Amino acid sequence: MKCIIVDDNPMARMAMKKLVSQVKDIAIVAECESAMDAYNLIHKQPVDLLLLDIEMPGMSGLELTKNLGPKSPFIIFTTAKTNYAVDAFELNVVDYLVKPIEPARLLKAVDRVKEAMESKKEQIEAIDKEFVFIRDSGVLKKINADDILYLEAMGDYVKVFTSQKFHIVHATLKSIEEKLPSSKFMRVHRSYIVSLNKIDFIEEGVINIGGTPIPVADAFRTALNSRLNLL
Repeated sequence: MKCIIVDDNPMARMAMKKLVSQVKDIAIVAECESAMDAYNLIHKQPVDLLLLDIEMPGMSGLELTKNLGPKSPFIIFTTAKTNYAVDAFELNVVDYLVKPIEPARLLKAVDRVKEAMESKKEQIEAIDKEFVFIRDSGVLKKINADDILYLEAMGDYVKVFTSQKFHIVHATLKSIEEKLPSSKFMRVHRSYIVSLNKIDFIEEGVINIGGTPIPVADAFRTALNSRLNLL
């Protein structure tokens, strides 16, 4: 991932550069001694990650974060102070590292950035998959992803159930799973994929969607629980 180090202290930038150079997944594309320099650079050259100090002359790191808007890369604050932590996380930064920064702590923060990048990528892919086309009786039919309740594998065919009817597709469940937005759909059994938004209730390991019971295999139970907003 492309990274910019932002710190008004040259020794601090040097130390951060040395530390980051040990992480193979990060490429430092620039160093900035002020938040304003970083602001101007980001609007010319989009990057993935800012390693950003907070207390700097002129614009602070907090002010920069507030002003980046939709062009904002992922941000890890790197500061000698602990008293900005609450303000930082209210801005939805990925992490808050207190100097001197240990290598293991930086790696943990980078892992969080990777997870956030994957989540963002998944959201973008989901937008691109708001509908699918299926071949039904020789006719290509458009089906909105939000209209799908669940899918059931039956040999070499898959039944795609909507609230109005079902369509039979000559395909494997896996091939259809790859075309659906993973943020909305999940395989819960070797023969079933469900729309998470359409689940009415789950009782004794069985999902109910529109009055239809759908079994949850043990292999998928933990993953399903992690996807649900359990209280």
